Amino acid sequence: MHINRRTVAITLTAMLLAAAAPTAAQASPATESGAAPSACRPANHTAKITDAPASAGHHHYRVTLTAPRGYDPCELAGSPTDVRFSDRGSQTRLTAGRYGDQHTAVTFGPGHPVHFDIQVPNDARQVSADEASFTLQAPDGQIPGTSFAEGTLKVATGTLIGPLLQGA
Repeated sequence: MHINRRTVAITLTAMLLAAAAPTAAQASPATESGAAPSACRPANHTAKITDAPASAGHHHYRVTLTAPRGYDPCELAGSPTDVRFSDRGSQTRLTAGRYGDQHTAVTFGPGHPVHFDIQVPNDARQVSADEASFTLQAPDGQIPGTSFAEGTLKVATGTLIGPLLQGA
């Protein structure tokens, strides 16, 4: 039996490509080191809205973000952006501005909760909401995706979002 070298080369190449194909189709790990996914990704943390002490002319709400064990800590900075408020699934027409230091970084992850303030003017016409959606900021740009926080609050024109701070 005579074996053609060209046929052997084509067969060997096809076998090598077939063996490599499943590896190329697999998703890459979250990081090159194989570490756990980042706590900053919206699916990897929870957020809750609670009442906070009022100040002269404003009502305040605290939004606390927590991450369960199994996620890597990450750095956040400034106020969340693209903040929107909803009530029973219907989005309000209000948007929020930002205040405070937008550059100081905080560490967020399991055992390291962070929070931000929602400041609402007392003298404005307020509307009820039960959810806030927002985009977190890292020191070097936005974190992809939208995070959500639940809790009862009232918002109004002139509502401002404070920067992220350490602690619950």
